[in-house]
Amino acid sequence: MFGLFRKDPSKKLRKQYDVKLEQAMHAQRNGDIKTYSMLTAEAEALWAEIMALESKKQN
Repeated sequence: MFGLFRKDPSKKLRKQYDVKLEQAMHAQRNGDIKTYSMLTAEAEALWAEIMALESKKQN
């Protein structure tokens, strides 16, 4: 009942993840492969955090 007003931290991380992937896509299209790989690595780190939160929430 008291968790009704608690914000979901994975929702914020998913939004950041989507932004990073979109930035990476634009960097790749512009031919900036170094920035693309850096942004993709950051997105993968965010995804790992999301999965950790999801598995913690399920248990």
